[in-house]
Amino acid sequence: MINMKKIILFALLIVGITSCDLDINQDPSFPGDVEPTLIFPAAQNAIAVTVGDGMYNYAGFFAQYYDQMPEANQYNFLVQYDFDESNEYFNRSYSNLYSGALMDLKTVVEKSTNTADIFAATVLRAFAFQLVVDNLDKAPYSEALQGSATLSPKWDDGQDVYKGILQELDEAEAALDGELMSINDLVNNKNISQWKGFANALRLRLYLRFIDANVDASTYTAKAVSLVNSGNFFTGDITFDAYSDETNKRNPWYNTNYISLAQNHVAGYPIVTYLSSTNDPRIAFNFEKAENSGEYAGELPGSKADLKNMKNADYSAMKYYATKPVYFFTQSQLQFLIAEVALRFMGDDAKAKAAYEAGIAADFAARGMTSPEVMYGAGGTVAWSTATTTEKKLELIYMQKWVALCYMDHMEAWSEIRRTDVPKLSSASAQAIHNDPTIYTAGELIAPWRNGFGGAMVKRMPYPSTARRQNPVTTPAVAKATESVWWDVK
Repeated sequence: MINMKKIILFALLIVGITSCDLDINQDPSFPGDVEPTLIFPAAQNAIAVTVGDGMYNYAGFFAQYYDQMPEANQYNFLVQYDFDESNEYFNRSYSNLYSGALMDLKTVVEKSTNTADIFAATVLRAFAFQLVVDNLDKAPYSEALQGSATLSPKWDDGQDVYKGILQELDEAEAALDGELMSINDLVNNKNISQWKGFANALRLRLYLRFIDANVDASTYTAKAVSLVNSGNFFTGDITFDAYSDETNKRNPWYNTNYISLAQNHVAGYPIVTYLSSTNDPRIAFNFEKAENSGEYAGELPGSKADLKNMKNADYSAMKYYATKPVYFFTQSQLQFLIAEVALRFMGDDAKAKAAYEAGIAADFAARGMTSPEVMYGAGGTVAWSTATTTEKKLELIYMQKWVALCYMDHMEAWSEIRRTDVPKLSSASAQAIHNDPTIYTAGELIAPWRNGFGGAMVKRMPYPSTARRQNPVTTPAVAKATESVWWDVK
């Protein structure tokens, strides 16, 4: 059977409808013979490249899923937290979103008369702006994408951007009139119910960040509870799944880090110790056993320059998947958010437990694994019954979300760590843990051995230098990576 998703993706690559380094106020320049129906999948592809490669890569380091191989050097500055605007780690993601995805989505919204097409484009627009805010705190929003009419768009506060995209979602959904989607759709196959469910999941995610930032918390709590009670969410996972193991058609992170670059990643100490301590079979999906020991072994964050005797073979290598989808929103994360709302705001322990277990089961399913009950069933190491207080149950939810987002959605893993402070940061240094591993609690994050931020953790990305060059008038002053985004107030 012909796979239409792969045909469309290949067409996008052939005609060059991919993101590029452009001024965010310019109209993108595409070949004239490209049919309008390809504009929407081009936007989806640009987002997939962003969330599935650039953000996926650095956020995976910050979530401490992996570290720099001791015999490689590509990401030394990232793992040692020694970077600023000059390193340009966010430049490509910024251009992908603004000059690629958001310009394409603007075209769909402005040119289409189909309310279903407009709604789906608005959902992706909300997702893209959320990603920018969660990385940078502020974002060009209200005056962005206006071409020559506004050459220096202002950077709106992240809270205002969140409110703006929520309003856009509400208005676009209210305008739906029963039409079917007419544009090609590589994410939800023109299923408007899935797009509504995706929109509700995004709303739930944003509501929780308003709540934890104590911004109109009572209003957003009521909204979150109402969403959970309605149960109108997507089924399965929201993914960009159009890859095949052929040149220029592979998963973007795989293509960058397995094909284009020397392999640079080895398993991180925190995730390996936690998966090992909980006897979690998902460790085998993520990592190989270390060649030298025959056991799973993770590298202490930022330790390669000081542990010079350690070699690649001393640590667990990553497993790489050429055709793995890029995850925009996992069913697993959705269920963990539902569990959190049920426990924190509804006082419904049974509903929270059911959603918690569904979150683990959904992650097993996404990895093609069976028997998730080994984790939460009778005698399971992370069974609901192992936690006896609300605080401990929330910690279970958050820790299992961290596990489930590993190798799935690293950007959300980093964001949720910042929001919940789970996994928490170990009070012991990496050097002390190396000298005496017994002082360490499995799964805690560890300040990198060499830490350019003085022992602190990464809270945001620096503003892109491309934005400062193109728009020196309104781009905010230089911000340190240790400064929190607006919703990270703990």
